Amino acid sequence: MDALEREAQGVLPPAVFEYYRAGAGEGISRDEAAAAWRSWRFLPRIFQDVSAVSTATELFGTRLAAPVLAGPAALHTLAHPHGEVATARGVSEAGSLLVQSARAGRSISSDRWWFQAYVLRDPSITEAQVRDAAARGARAIVLTADAPYVFRSAVPEAGSAAPENRTPGQRQDPTLSAGAIRWLAGISGLPVLVKGVLRPEDAVACVEAGAAGIVVSNHGGRQLDRALASAYALGPVVEAVGGRVPVLVDGGIRDGADVLTALALGATAVLIGRPVLWALATGGAEGVRDLLRFYRDDLARTMAQAGVPSLAQVDGGLIGRHTR
Repeated sequence: MDALEREAQGVLPPAVFEYYRAGAGEGISRDEAAAAWRSWRFLPRIFQDVSAVSTATELFGTRLAAPVLAGPAALHTLAHPHGEVATARGVSEAGSLLVQSARAGRSISSDRWWFQAYVLRDPSITEAQVRDAAARGARAIVLTADAPYVFRSAVPEAGSAAPENRTPGQRQDPTLSAGAIRWLAGISGLPVLVKGVLRPEDAVACVEAGAAGIVVSNHGGRQLDRALASAYALGPVVEAVGGRVPVLVDGGIRDGADVLTALALGATAVLIGRPVLWALATGGAEGVRDLLRFYRDDLARTMAQAGVPSLAQVDGGLIGRHTR
């Protein structure tokens, strides 16, 4: 994955590459993400028939080739002229699913996408975005709850989407409450997942407020530096939720071993962030397709080596201790 990032750096304008890669503060949370997954250790099973391994699953009515989704990221058009349209095509060809950012550069129509929403200070803007997404075939809404403010500037190419160019009504509502979950579900008719959860008690509050799913995330380290890595927050959140809704996770997931670690810690699926942008920049739709197929195939190989032929057999017994 480091090679893919270096290749993307070679083709993207420097300002765009830095915008995509940026982390908050000193970049501590951004830089800890991948290492946190690698601190866990497997306890592989022996004497298991792994002659055939299946990574297929289903999530909110969508059949997936693997429990690996393309997570939300703004302005794919900075990486490729066709932006999210190219990303969506690659995602579809890989049998995956795209969570399209509320600040996308292109609109898509597909049966393999969810819409990521912010509740804005002018709620009529949010309502219009969510109704439009539902009309265009989105299968779920992902409410991002961990970004009451955005302090980072985008690049000049971002135009009106850059934080400094937004009107007051287009900025995130810092008074956001759990009541937004039922509001978004009511106007969309879709399940609402809440993204940006790191605390078990917050996860419970979201579920009790009607959330159909939880996404454990520290926003790629782009919002609050020194926020706990998702790899360490995931287990306690899963325990608190107690199987009532799916729990997804993102942040630093770079290969099949990371995916299997997340699943063993209780995640239903994972979301991939920056690597999707690197793949889009270097290979367009085909690059995104190949990236997601890599995750699927690498997950299958890791499952075989760990002695688990199906996702149903992945559990906490596969994980020993972490080395942090």
